[in-house]
Amino acid sequence: MTLRKTRLTAKPALLLLPLVLALTLALAAPAWAKYVPDSFADLAGKVSPAVVNIRIVKTIKEGPMTGVMPFPGQQQAPDQEDPQGQMPDLHEFFRRFFGGQGGPGGPGGGAHPRQFKQRALGSGVIVDAKGYVITNNHVVAEADEILVRMKGGEELPAKIIGRDPKTDLALIKVDAKHDLPFLPLGDSDKLRVGDWVLAVGNPFGLEHTVTAGIISAKGRIIGAGPYDNFLQTDASINPGNSGGPLINLQGEVVGINTAIAPQGQGIGFAIPVNTTKTIMSQLRDHGRVVRGWLGVTIQPVTKELAGKFGLTEPIGALVADVAPGGPADKAGIKRGDVIVGYEGKTVKDMHALPRLVAETKVGSEVSLEVVREGKKRPLQVTIGELKAEGPVSPKAAAPESEVKLGMGLQELNPELAKQLNMSGKQGLVVTSVEPGGPAAEAGLQRGDVILEAAQKPIASLAQFKDAAGKLKAGEGLLLLIQRRDSTLFVVIKAPDSK
Repeated sequence: MTLRKTRLTAKPALLLLPLVLALTLALAAPAWAKYVPDSFADLAGKVSPAVVNIRIVKTIKEGPMTGVMPFPGQQQAPDQEDPQGQMPDLHEFFRRFFGGQGGPGGPGGGAHPRQFKQRALGSGVIVDAKGYVITNNHVVAEADEILVRMKGGEELPAKIIGRDPKTDLALIKVDAKHDLPFLPLGDSDKLRVGDWVLAVGNPFGLEHTVTAGIISAKGRIIGAGPYDNFLQTDASINPGNSGGPLINLQGEVVGINTAIAPQGQGIGFAIPVNTTKTIMSQLRDHGRVVRGWLGVTIQPVTKELAGKFGLTEPIGALVADVAPGGPADKAGIKRGDVIVGYEGKTVKDMHALPRLVAETKVGSEVSLEVVREGKKRPLQVTIGELKAEGPVSPKAAAPESEVKLGMGLQELNPELAKQLNMSGKQGLVVTSVEPGGPAAEAGLQRGDVILEAAQKPIASLAQFKDAAGKLKAGEGLLLLIQRRDSTLFVVIKAPDSK
């Protein structure tokens, strides 16, 4: 199974200096030299029997071709976003207005779908004598058959107990007639940067390969999902290591190897085992994961946004939208609030809040601290249950007229509002974005709908021109936009005068 490659940009790690500098035989070894193991052989021999090779077979269906192709090397499902953040049907809507190929009956269209069998390899670790195995979701997702191969060559069928795509974890169970060797789960919170670890797995099908390294960093955000919180290691991880364990010197699992950074060697990522414990317990007991839900759409607080919302520094999670009738709505949280505290813990950035909420028991009452209009306010909220998501993508509009700031705009009329599933709302549809212009720099996309400017509703081009016309060179204008089913804030800056 090929590891998911992240888009993380990183530089190769610097080589460590030799552990002992032999300046003279009379010099004593450095105090820290005692922490360097003479050999990992005993540890490798102890843990390897509980690491398994996972072979899967799944059916791949190829649908008709369209004019919108994913980047080379990517497989893209019909309901996934493309690299520019637009949905396929949004592409199709603009294709009809601006030209292009593809679509039913057009150039590039396909005939009949076909299907074939695909075989893949991954790794896993036995965590219970009865045959429970932890691995990555992307290793076993959509598998028709799962076969687990033990170190001694024994092959056993396995079935999926539960999967959690949001953390890329899965629990499978081997059908064994006897107790199996297993590894205990450690405490990833106790890991320190610089601690020794082993990675064991089946890279490129080379069974039970053992590599050694250290914990390079903790709490890495790599864009894999809403609950990113990865361990970084320089222990060699390659395609096929997915789902295998990261092990401390006590022989405990401290992480599940998951991803690599393609830009450099020695940069691998593992899911902390404390996350794995929570997910495994729920998958084993319920076959699914129950998460807390706050009912807000959030976004990062940038330096530009911090000043607009009365903050002295970029901290917390900015509320871009509130689900009607949800826990946040009932607690009085409003769009434009910045959540900076959760149950006494500081919300340092946007990424911290989803993890805190997800780990909260459904029905619990928690205390929040928000910044509203520059002042801190305490709020109490009862956490709900996160349901399965299935957003529907709206269609976009064609351009009629343009204003400055590097984008084309059109007033949202009843026909366009219906196409965008925004009936009853007012705003301006972004019909084009000039590459490199102020709108592009702000992150605006074709199909976005501007709802507010400077925290005031916008219904006409005249209103927007009036708000934009007051900007001085280099000054920013706070916009509230709707993008598909979510709203978010952006700051667009007036061009510097030349």
